[in-house]
Amino acid sequence: MKYNNIDFNNKTILITGGAGFIGSNLAFYFQENYPNAKIIVFDKFRNDETFSNGNLKSFGHFKNLIGFKGIVISGDITKKEDLEKLNDYKIDYIFHEAAISDTTVSDQEIMIKTNVDTFNDLIKIAIDNNAPFVYASSAATYGNSKTFKVGYENPNNVYGFSKLMMDNLAREYMKKTDTPIVGLRYFNVYGPREYFKNKTASMILQFGLQLLKGENAKLFEESDKILRDFIFVEDVIQANIKAVNPKKNGIYNVGTGTARSFQDIVNILKKELKINRNDIYIPNPFAKQYQYFTQADIEDTKKYLEYTPNFSLEEGIKADIPYIKKIYEEEIK
Repeated sequence: MKYNNIDFNNKTILITGGAGFIGSNLAFYFQENYPNAKIIVFDKFRNDETFSNGNLKSFGHFKNLIGFKGIVISGDITKKEDLEKLNDYKIDYIFHEAAISDTTVSDQEIMIKTNVDTFNDLIKIAIDNNAPFVYASSAATYGNSKTFKVGYENPNNVYGFSKLMMDNLAREYMKKTDTPIVGLRYFNVYGPREYFKNKTASMILQFGLQLLKGENAKLFEESDKILRDFIFVEDVIQANIKAVNPKKNGIYNVGTGTARSFQDIVNILKKELKINRNDIYIPNPFAKQYQYFTQADIEDTKKYLEYTPNFSLEEGIKADIPYIKKIYEEEIK
């Protein structure tokens, strides 16, 4: 499905983090809808390096790109010499998805260097090429805020802080360029190609795999009262595509505008998988610092990007079931 009237055929599209979850979905969107587009995936593919929390430094995985016919460049956005590889191309559009996206990383220096310092380099590449620049911000910028609207930020970890600093830097550039620049604050994204995010993959996938393995779904106590704005990746792709031609440069929320519970997720999964099994409830070890509610205010997103979410939680999980089953068969069973 095409989300705007722009013809991306014969255009060069750069996707940083293109071997990751959202980046790879973007790559296939363009490949399937615009067969004559030149698609460049730039990604720091994973190796064995980990952060102090034990999680991998990169979630980029070749399996997310099986079937991809475009150009793949192995590169680290923090290295100038790697970014110089892009000088060989006249880039028409940039989708910047590369970042440390693990919210549990506590190394402040590496988070700021990777997410903020490199952002400056990439936005300059966009302006030099007059290429619309769409980048991944995050709902983590809101942290403990009770209002999920741009201007009410209160990040409670360095990841959320780094994304807010990216947004602040983007605003400075918006003042002095005509190049379209749009930041998208993703809420809880789920869908195909997320498995290789490992522990940071959505609870939709994690609960689904628990159930397929014959296990009981394990939820925190009172999970019917823990509400999030869960958004299917296809709607995130829609927002990215519409953001290349915004009515107004800016920072916009990308969610459904409706909060749903973790209990809802398990109930829908059991219905779709035709599994009737009792759930297990465990104490929440993070209770004091846990975020119990998120719900995107998407009025400006609708107004300036003409974005309307197409998938309810029920519809998104139903669309995701074939992928969950595929991962179980190929990676778990």
